[in-house]
Amino acid sequence: MARLIGVLGGTFDPPHIGHLTLADFGRRSLDLHRVLWVVTAVPPHKLAEPITPIEYRVAMVQAAIGDTPYFELSQADIDRPGPHFAIDTLRWLVERHQGADFVYLMGADSLNDLSKWLDPKGFLEICTKLGVMERPGVVVDMHALEVDLPGISKKVHFFDAPLVECSAQDIRGRVSKGEPFRHLVPPRVAEIIMNKGLYR
Repeated sequence: MARLIGVLGGTFDPPHIGHLTLADFGRRSLDLHRVLWVVTAVPPHKLAEPITPIEYRVAMVQAAIGDTPYFELSQADIDRPGPHFAIDTLRWLVERHQGADFVYLMGADSLNDLSKWLDPKGFLEICTKLGVMERPGVVVDMHALEVDLPGISKKVHFFDAPLVECSAQDIRGRVSKGEPFRHLVPPRVAEIIMNKGLYR
């Protein structure tokens, strides 16, 4: 039986406890061997937005996951030119992890937007499963998704996790205004933000 490897992609600007919750509960719920954290160097949906340099975001993810044995920083979107789309990331991973099956982790809001991704049908063909964390107030129309992406219902696996009310955008705003933010990120991530003067 092939090992199931989770993939958690994102800008991680900064990584926060919501990301860790998604990764940890997704791993447990779907019995994943490990979770690869893919730091998207050039996110295609944020080409016009200011983004923290990749080296700082990589350092923050490394600080966030620490020595957790089942979390691993991936080079998938760091070692190749952008923009970085999820389907290309998975193709890169498949080439380098022979015999593994991949489970893409996401929130329910991202699942609703999946049909707008680049080549969503090709993306689904590569994924063994989609691990979707349910979020209060987010309604997923699986019927509409099935119409756009036939077969998706068989691949979606919803899981529950504690509600963590935070976002990277909110954290950046808090830092820029001098508001409390340390309870929303791991301590070592907070240290990098303060020492490097990020989000000021």
